[in-house]
Amino acid sequence: MTRRVVVAMLVPVPWSPPGVDPRAWRAALAEDVADLLARLAQAEAAIAATPADRSLAEEIAWPGMRIYEVPGMSVLPVLGAAAADGFEQAAVIAADAPDVPGMILGKLLRPLESRAVAVAPGGPGGGLLGVATGLPAPDWLADHDLDTASAQRLRRTAPAPGDVTSTPPWRRLRGPADLATLDVALEGWDNTRALLGG
Repeated sequence: MTRRVVVAMLVPVPWSPPGVDPRAWRAALAEDVADLLARLAQAEAAIAATPADRSLAEEIAWPGMRIYEVPGMSVLPVLGAAAADGFEQAAVIAADAPDVPGMILGKLLRPLESRAVAVAPGGPGGGLLGVATGLPAPDWLADHDLDTASAQRLRRTAPAPGDVTSTPPWRRLRGPADLATLDVALEGWDNTRALLGG
């Protein structure tokens, strides 16, 4: 069986709803993502954090969950750490999408049987929700962060455009307008829901 890991990257969260402490907001978003990853059946879970965010990673990690300390919020160092841990496939996702369904993550990993890289767009706010690849990552894969990357940017360095495939998008909570898109009928995102008043 292929060894897979899905890594929640503690991306910057530059806003919070009115009256909500910014650190508590960021922690709630990330903890909801970590909780989802911990329950995935077909992949192990990990968290990627800069040294400044190590304490947050330890606060939200489940027992035994790997924490990859990386110098910045770009993807290649995380993929390198996962490869060094012996994983054969890895996905890196932004930890500001607390209600992302597990099936979205499954669809991000599925194309790796035939494609080198798969990306999930981050919705109307741009950027990527996540990127997945076989390990070690292809030499041509340029380093990037999830806030500014796109499938088009990744295809520029690929040997062929088809080496990078897009999977269904899921929006991240990157600003006040995104709050209205939260679906209260979706299970999960308990910590975010609690901060928003239930």
